[in-house]
Amino acid sequence: MSYYVRPMTKDDLADVTEIDREAFPTQWPPADYGYEFKNRMAHYLVACDSTITLKQDSNERKPGKIKSWFSKIFSRNSATTNQKPLPKHHIVGFAGFWVMAGEAHITSIAVREQYRRKRIGELLMIAVIDLAMSLNSTVVTLEVRTSNINAQNLYTKYGFNKVGERKKYYLDRGPSGDMREDAIIMTTDDIMSTSYQELLHQLRKNHITK
Repeated sequence: MSYYVRPMTKDDLADVTEIDREAFPTQWPPADYGYEFKNRMAHYLVACDSTITLKQDSNERKPGKIKSWFSKIFSRNSATTNQKPLPKHHIVGFAGFWVMAGEAHITSIAVREQYRRKRIGELLMIAVIDLAMSLNSTVVTLEVRTSNINAQNLYTKYGFNKVGERKKYYLDRGPSGDMREDAIIMTTDDIMSTSYQELLHQLRKNHITK
């Protein structure tokens, strides 16, 4: 597989913001991902295409503890990640979540349009759940637009259940004026339970082999 996941850094802000605006062009207010580096509850990941290597700044930071931990799971270069900076590859998607009182709340998952339907969203979902478990979260939650059936199907596949709604949760701005859309609240069962671990193991195995 040419795609892998690593933690987001400040050097990734331009790419992440670009992907966000492509995926959510009318959503208001636009996300400020720079702020998330000041939020101790926030954890953001990026998916990269390892076949496209970009020019790397000479002052690129070496990977920290979390970055090294992630590389051992998702990078093909895990043996050397503690000795030199990670290669700078093209960012194709990202995901973010907040951890609060044992709950990991996914705030966003987005993939560049030309990279969609390549199962990168699933790769990000697996990475989010794995990191949430390492941070001692017991459930994962999110909101999704009522019109976004494809996303709902993905979340259901990964053990999310519909538990409620938020009326007029999303605000969109466009040439015809402001529009609002309801959100569906979805949450997993205990991600540390035997049944969920078995589900995740099978989903991870299927993702790797396809």
